Amino acid sequence: MNIRKGNPEDMKAVLGLIQELAEFEKEPNAVLITVDDLIRDGFSETPLFHVFVAELDSEIVGIALYYYRYSTWKGKTIHLEDLVVKEKMRGTGLGYALYSEIIKQGQKDNVRRIEWNVLDWNTPAVEFYEKSGAKVLDDWRVVQMDQEAINYFVDNKLK
Repeated sequence: MNIRKGNPEDMKAVLGLIQELAEFEKEPNAVLITVDDLIRDGFSETPLFHVFVAELDSEIVGIALYYYRYSTWKGKTIHLEDLVVKEKMRGTGLGYALYSEIIKQGQKDNVRRIEWNVLDWNTPAVEFYEKSGAKVLDDWRVVQMDQEAINYFVDNKLK
Protein backbone atom coordinates (compact mmCIF):
# COMPACT_ATOMS: atom_id res chain seq x y z
CA MET A 1 0.00 0.00 0.00
CA ASN A 2 1.18 3.50 -0.86
CA ILE A 3 -0.22 6.74 0.59
CA ARG A 4 0.56 9.89 -1.35
CA LYS A 5 -0.81 13.33 -2.18
CA GLY A 6 -3.53 13.15 -4.80
CA ASN A 7 -3.20 14.63 -8.28
CA PRO A 8 -5.72 15.67 -10.96
CA GLU A 9 -5.56 12.25 -12.61
CA ASP A 10 -6.84 10.69 -9.37
CA MET A 11 -10.05 12.70 -9.24
CA LYS A 12 -12.23 10.17 -11.08
CA ALA A 13 -11.37 7.57 -8.44
CA VAL A 14 -11.75 10.16 -5.67
CA LEU A 15 -15.25 10.99 -6.91
CA GLY A 16 -16.07 7.28 -6.95
CA LEU A 17 -15.07 7.00 -3.29
CA ILE A 18 -17.06 10.12 -2.39
CA GLN A 19 -20.10 8.52 -4.04
CA GLU A 20 -19.45 5.27 -2.14
CA LEU A 21 -19.43 7.26 1.11
CA ALA A 22 -22.69 8.99 0.19
CA GLU A 23 -24.31 5.59 -0.39
CA PHE A 24 -22.97 4.33 2.96
CA GLU A 25 -24.40 7.42 4.66
CA LYS A 26 -27.79 6.77 3.00
CA GLU A 27 -27.53 9.86 0.76
CA PRO A 28 -26.81 8.34 -2.68
CA ASN A 29 -28.23 11.30 -4.62
CA ALA A 30 -26.56 14.03 -2.57
CA VAL A 31 -23.27 14.21 -4.51
CA LEU A 32 -23.48 17.06 -7.01
CA ILE A 33 -19.79 17.63 -7.80
CA THR A 34 -18.04 16.37 -10.91
CA VAL A 35 -14.51 15.29 -11.73
CA ASP A 36 -14.01 18.69 -13.35
CA ASP A 37 -15.13 20.43 -10.14
CA LEU A 38 -12.61 18.41 -8.13
CA ILE A 39 -9.79 19.19 -10.54
CA ARG A 40 -10.62 22.91 -10.61
CA ASP A 41 -11.15 23.22 -6.85
CA GLY A 42 -8.25 21.06 -5.71
CA PHE A 43 -5.51 21.96 -8.15
CA SER A 44 -5.87 25.65 -8.93
CA GLU A 45 -3.44 28.35 -7.83
CA THR A 46 -5.38 28.58 -4.55
CA PRO A 47 -6.73 25.07 -3.92
CA LEU A 48 -9.86 24.71 -1.81
CA PHE A 49 -8.87 21.23 -0.60
CA HIS A 50 -6.03 18.73 -0.44
CA VAL A 51 -6.28 14.97 -0.59
CA PHE A 52 -4.22 11.96 0.35
CA VAL A 53 -4.91 8.82 -1.65
CA ALA A 54 -4.15 5.24 -0.71
CA GLU A 55 -3.14 2.97 -3.57
CA LEU A 56 -2.96 -0.78 -3.67
CA ASP A 57 -1.88 -2.49 -6.88
CA SER A 58 -2.36 0.79 -8.82
CA GLU A 59 -5.96 1.15 -7.57
CA ILE A 60 -7.04 4.01 -5.33
CA VAL A 61 -8.77 2.30 -2.41
CA GLY A 62 -9.01 5.16 0.08
CA ILE A 63 -8.88 8.93 0.48
CA ALA A 64 -8.55 11.56 3.18
CA LEU A 65 -9.76 14.92 1.89
CA TYR A 66 -9.06 17.99 4.01
CA TYR A 67 -8.83 21.76 3.96
CA TYR A 68 -7.61 24.54 6.21
CA ARG A 69 -9.87 26.65 8.39
CA TYR A 70 -9.27 29.47 10.79
CA SER A 71 -10.58 29.42 14.34
CA THR A 72 -10.94 32.70 16.18
CA TRP A 73 -9.93 30.83 19.32
CA LYS A 74 -7.23 28.51 17.98
CA GLY A 75 -5.89 29.97 14.74
CA LYS A 76 -5.09 27.66 11.82
CA THR A 77 -6.92 24.33 11.89
CA ILE A 78 -7.50 21.42 9.55
CA HIS A 79 -10.97 20.20 8.70
CA LEU A 80 -11.03 16.55 7.63
CA GLU A 81 -13.97 16.53 5.24
CA ASP A 82 -13.95 12.87 4.29
CA LEU A 83 -12.03 9.75 5.22
CA VAL A 84 -13.19 6.99 2.88
CA VAL A 85 -12.00 3.43 2.47
CA LYS A 86 -13.43 1.08 -0.15
CA GLU A 87 -15.72 -1.43 1.48
CA LYS A 88 -13.54 -4.36 0.45
CA MET A 89 -10.57 -2.72 2.25
CA ARG A 90 -12.25 -1.90 5.56
CA GLY A 91 -10.63 -3.56 8.55
CA THR A 92 -7.21 -3.74 6.90
CA GLY A 93 -5.62 -0.75 8.66
CA LEU A 94 -5.98 1.45 5.60
CA GLY A 95 -8.31 3.91 7.38
CA TYR A 96 -5.87 4.18 10.27
CA ALA A 97 -3.01 4.86 7.84
CA LEU A 98 -4.94 7.68 6.12
CA TYR A 99 -6.08 9.09 9.47
CA SER A 100 -2.45 9.06 10.63
CA GLU A 101 -1.40 11.03 7.53
CA ILE A 102 -3.90 13.76 8.38
CA ILE A 103 -2.65 13.97 11.96
CA LYS A 104 0.98 14.08 10.80
CA GLN A 105 0.04 16.84 8.33
CA GLY A 106 -1.55 18.78 11.18
CA GLN A 107 1.58 18.47 13.26
CA LYS A 108 3.77 19.46 10.29
CA ASP A 109 1.58 22.53 9.68
CA ASN A 110 1.55 23.36 13.39
CA VAL A 111 -2.23 23.53 13.52
CA ARG A 112 -3.89 23.78 16.90
CA ARG A 113 -6.85 21.57 16.06
CA ILE A 114 -8.01 18.97 13.57
CA GLU A 115 -11.75 18.53 13.37
CA TRP A 116 -14.34 16.54 11.45
CA ASN A 117 -17.91 15.31 11.67
CA VAL A 118 -19.11 11.79 12.32
CA LEU A 119 -22.67 10.51 12.16
CA ASP A 120 -23.98 9.48 15.57
CA TRP A 121 -25.16 6.10 14.24
CA ASN A 122 -21.68 5.24 12.90
CA THR A 123 -20.65 3.58 16.15
CA PRO A 124 -17.50 1.90 14.78
CA ALA A 125 -16.17 5.28 13.57
CA VAL A 126 -17.04 7.02 16.86
CA GLU A 127 -15.26 4.29 18.82
CA PHE A 128 -12.26 4.41 16.47
CA TYR A 129 -11.88 8.17 16.92
CA GLU A 130 -12.32 8.07 20.69
CA LYS A 131 -9.79 5.24 20.98
CA SER A 132 -7.27 7.40 19.09
CA GLY A 133 -7.60 10.20 21.62
CA ALA A 134 -10.09 12.38 19.76
CA LYS A 135 -13.03 13.94 21.59
CA VAL A 136 -16.50 13.44 20.13
CA LEU A 137 -18.48 16.50 21.18
CA ASP A 138 -22.09 15.79 22.08
CA ASP A 139 -23.06 19.34 22.94
CA TRP A 140 -22.44 20.93 19.51
CA ARG A 141 -24.89 20.67 16.61
CA VAL A 142 -23.95 20.87 12.94
CA VAL A 143 -25.77 23.69 11.17
CA GLN A 144 -26.05 23.85 7.39
CA MET A 145 -27.84 25.93 4.81
CA ASP A 146 -28.21 24.28 1.39
CA GLN A 147 -28.33 26.15 -1.91
CA GLU A 148 -32.13 26.34 -1.89
CA ALA A 149 -32.13 27.86 1.60
CA ILE A 150 -29.37 30.31 0.63
CA ASN A 151 -31.39 31.48 -2.37
CA TYR A 152 -34.56 31.75 -0.30
CA PHE A 153 -32.79 33.80 2.36
CA VAL A 154 -31.23 36.21 -0.14
CA ASP A 155 -34.41 36.55 -2.22
CA ASN A 156 -36.88 36.81 0.66
CA LYS A 157 -35.19 37.85 3.89
CA LEU A 158 -32.88 40.58 2.61
CA LYS A 159 -35.54 42.64 0.84
